[in-house]
Amino acid sequence: MTADYRLDVPAGFDDSADEDGQVHAMARRLFSATTAAEVFGKAQRWIAQQQIFVVDVSWNRMHDEPEPYVLSVYFTFEPEPAESQTAGS
Repeated sequence: MTADYRLDVPAGFDDSADEDGQVHAMARRLFSATTAAEVFGKAQRWIAQQQIFVVDVSWNRMHDEPEPYVLSVYFTFEPEPAESQTAGS
């Protein structure tokens, strides 16, 4: 992943007071192609190279577009092993 993938939060933002309302960062990546098989292939190759947890997907077919098949992949970033150990402490 690159440093360009980040979540900007306003200064002083704190959602720790309400467990049910806590914010969980999620990202979305769009894949488009001329065939359904191609769009799923693009998504599979990209996902295999990342350390992410796929949360949901959305499928659409756009009319009158050069690449009409569109797959949206919603995901969260997997924490580094050191981060997950300190988060549970």
